[in-house]
Amino acid sequence: MKIAVIGGSGLIGTKLVKKLRERGHEAVSASPSQGVNALTGEGLAQALAGAQVVVDVANSPSFEDAAVLNFFETSGRNLLAAEQAAGVGHHVALSVVGTERLLESGYFRAKMAQENLIKASPVPYTIVRATQFFEFAGSIAHTSTEGEAVRLSPALVQPMAAEDVAEALSEVALEAPINGMLEIAGPAPLGLDKFVGQFLSATGDARKVVTDPAALYFGLALNDQSLTPGKSPRLGKTTFADWLSRPKEAR
Repeated sequence: MKIAVIGGSGLIGTKLVKKLRERGHEAVSASPSQGVNALTGEGLAQALAGAQVVVDVANSPSFEDAAVLNFFETSGRNLLAAEQAAGVGHHVALSVVGTERLLESGYFRAKMAQENLIKASPVPYTIVRATQFFEFAGSIAHTSTEGEAVRLSPALVQPMAAEDVAEALSEVALEAPINGMLEIAGPAPLGLDKFVGQFLSATGDARKVVTDPAALYFGLALNDQSLTPGKSPRLGKTTFADWLSRPKEAR
């Protein structure tokens, strides 16, 4: 099949394109650096011509409330219209576990707007909600640092390797659309404080995690249900310990 990957040059997109090509499919990597811009519509018709499936893993370059909403609404409308015109039979979109529970955040409101556009479109779809990636641990630590302390909530998360996210998306892209949402997550839950603390320890970072139930996550108050999946997610195979044990360049 021909499968267009929107955001194909990013963390998940590059892994996904590689996996699809290894399976023998024509995977088109589509991103602004490659002349395809869903926000402006540039290059969309050419990238989608003849494609049976589109996988959208693009993310907003800005997380400011108005900018991120504009990105997901505008790019979503442009992409879905181009898919209709091209006769695409399956739209797969990467979203985030817990989106509907975190709408006080502008980013999650924008993701919900994106999901609603997909549901309202006549293009058959599957929304794949993923938990946080192992690769996010460093940026979570950065935003939560006060001096030499990293102040974090003990609320549960169930993070997963970006490689496993790409694997799940490659499987969904080759399946029939469900016109609904499924969740993907890592093998096991652990506290956000422990997740980041293990990362800092494994990478030789001297900062210390301070557990604080009142600590905010990118401005959000968390509980054990905020960022964890429901009853039957698809689970990635890579444990956090295995991922941490790999050389940095192999993660």
